[in-house]
Amino acid sequence: MRTAIVIGTGLIGTSAALALSARGVRVHLADHDAAQARTAAALGAGTVEEPEAPVDLAIVAVPPAHVAATLADAMRRGTARAYLDVASVKGGPRRELADLGLDLTPYIGTHPMAGKERSGPLAATADLFEGRPWVLTPTPNGDTEVLNLALELIALCRAVPVVMDADAHDRAVALVSHTPQLVSSLVAARLRGADETAVRLCGQGIRDVTRIAASDPGMWIDILSANPGPVADVLSEIAADLDETVQSLRALQSADEAERGAGVGGIEDVLRRGNAGRERVPGKHGAAPAAYEIVAVHIGDQPGELARIFADAGQAGVNIEDVRIEHATGQQAGFIQLTVEPSAVPVLTAALRERGWSIRQ
Repeated sequence: MRTAIVIGTGLIGTSAALALSARGVRVHLADHDAAQARTAAALGAGTVEEPEAPVDLAIVAVPPAHVAATLADAMRRGTARAYLDVASVKGGPRRELADLGLDLTPYIGTHPMAGKERSGPLAATADLFEGRPWVLTPTPNGDTEVLNLALELIALCRAVPVVMDADAHDRAVALVSHTPQLVSSLVAARLRGADETAVRLCGQGIRDVTRIAASDPGMWIDILSANPGPVADVLSEIAADLDETVQSLRALQSADEAERGAGVGGIEDVLRRGNAGRERVPGKHGAAPAAYEIVAVHIGDQPGELARIFADAGQAGVNIEDVRIEHATGQQAGFIQLTVEPSAVPVLTAALRERGWSIRQ
């Protein structure tokens, strides 16, 4: 691939353009908002100049509702040799293209499973897709050259290709992406009218659950409008679980011992099913989940502390698998949770204590 055009210079489009430009591909940028395209160009994502000849690949990075119309326009103008979109819903746009009577041979639907709570070109990074799944939904009559160009794009963005049926993809993202967004927003909405004293008690758990609730509502309305049925199906199942959980909690208030026992059983059931589901979430680099342990270290909120603790862990020969910071309420300090292999716990604990760090037991 020598040339490409990115149509839609938001987070995903600009990130793909940055990755391609960094690897020597000449990228042209287009957007209905010319100022946004110029911002992406200023970041080094490419040029706003129109290509003089058809490019190798057109990447359509617009909201799902606009994918078919944007692709149709690009195809009719002969913009590229091959076309793909990166929308988070796949079945609907493909059917819309077919209804328009377009030849789908030079097209493939794709979806990089990456993103941020922030949107727009200023949130984009060239490494956004590194190590992330990138779904491909080829059609039986698709051109092999188009598939190869899509695979080259994924390789240049250092993502991991995953082939799926379009409708199966939409059901999958309803479960693992779209429904979690709504559930996170529903939990966060409970905080809106909460007493200030209660809000001040927020810890890492509520931060984890509500992190994605900070996402742009407009963007999510576009996404959910393109995949409402599968999301509603998952939410209906969650609603049934919630009804049963509420009944179990009410039973725990009962004076009847048997009813309380049934309540305990109901709560235990949902917690254990949650354990089982959590264990299926892929671990590091998409591998099977591994058993790690956490070493919690007291850390001050001042420059250089993170660098110092990582350097001390490195000198001890310990690889940090993951990291999380738990901020202390009302204090300029907190705990950094270092996730490591179980065998590394005593080594890391001893090394950090020797260097003056306070370890939480």
